[in-house]
Amino acid sequence: MIERYSRPDVAKIWNLEQKFSYYLEVELAVIKARVELHEFSEDIYENIKKTAKFDLKRIDELEQITRHDVIAFLENVNENVGREFSPYIHKGLTSSDVIDTAFALQIRDVSKIINNDLEKLILAVKKLAFEHKNTVCLGRSHGIGAEVVTFGFKLLNLLDMLERAKKRFNFALEDILVGQISGPCGTYSNINPDIELKTCGILGLKPAKISTQVIARDRHASYIQAIALIGAVIENFSIEIRHLQRFEVAEVEEGFSNGQKGSSAMPHKKNPISSENLSGLARILRSNTIAAMEDIPLWHERDISHSSVERVIFPDSTILIDYMLNRFLNVIENLVIKKDNMLKNADKYGGIIYSQSCLLKLTEHNMTREEAYKIVQKEALDAFNNHGNFKENMKKHLNETELQECFSQEKYLRNIDAIFDRFE
Repeated sequence: MIERYSRPDVAKIWNLEQKFSYYLEVELAVIKARVELHEFSEDIYENIKKTAKFDLKRIDELEQITRHDVIAFLENVNENVGREFSPYIHKGLTSSDVIDTAFALQIRDVSKIINNDLEKLILAVKKLAFEHKNTVCLGRSHGIGAEVVTFGFKLLNLLDMLERAKKRFNFALEDILVGQISGPCGTYSNINPDIELKTCGILGLKPAKISTQVIARDRHASYIQAIALIGAVIENFSIEIRHLQRFEVAEVEEGFSNGQKGSSAMPHKKNPISSENLSGLARILRSNTIAAMEDIPLWHERDISHSSVERVIFPDSTILIDYMLNRFLNVIENLVIKKDNMLKNADKYGGIIYSQSCLLKLTEHNMTREEAYKIVQKEALDAFNNHGNFKENMKKHLNETELQECFSQEKYLRNIDAIFDRFE
């Protein structure tokens, strides 16, 4: 069993070097847009593109004085492009034009990785579901045996939830991939709106319909919520695995590698540690949605109360969901399915879970539903409370042909094919 851990490129998108690279990409795109609109000459763009660079150490030195990261970045870039070309950089812009537009580029790139993770997981779940389309197991409600289902059926529900989670994620992603080049307060006071349109086109973004001095943060809250929902779907099935791996159930197990140990004290232990880990991490994702929601109400046209929050929750949430998707994929690909135990649990107490069929069959004997229910409940509880056999008990009320019909798994699962056809 090979664990998949979060790839370094996810974290790299959020490091300082990469952040300032996105800043520079935005600044260069604005200059290119001005060239295309015949405001600047091509030579200006080519010279700036050739010489524009930054150094993290120098930015840090400048920020100690300016107390402003964007200004420190710009001063460092201008040191490299020289006096002749520095006036063309950041002309008519405000800091958030660069920050928020670059932020969208970071989100775009990290989302490509998340979408790739999701697609791999969806394919793996679908494959396993179809493999176990007819693997009979016990369905449960309130944690108590209900009626037979198949393990593939359980996985189809996970598949359906993952596909919806992916749609929600991409809906939120489309909404957040907007840029702004609108100047202080967003009124284009010192810049042509056409520059915003051109710049966003160059960067592969849509221009925000309106921005104040920042892009409205409801977009960002929706994105973080979409990530948390992916985490919640993962947790939903992680809890299923944890329940099914319980000692007294033993229907599935997480893969257990050679040399792995479950307990420092008890050598027999095999614990669902990955699923437990995933449950815990899903809580962090959900807690980040609260912080994202709190970022929506800002003072007037802009404040920076959201900035400190986003520097934590966006790297954390995207890196975490990448890790979770890869770890959950590892769980799915290495899941041990114990078919014999599934059948044994479905057969407990002499097939007590076939009570509904017996109830319906008795109503064909000129009984009211209430009369039939009373008989079946009495025989079922007798089997349950006295370690008896429900099927044997029902021989007092039904003939052999009727019993075979009532206790038929095929009857209960006759529409499984129809459900699976929806996922072909």
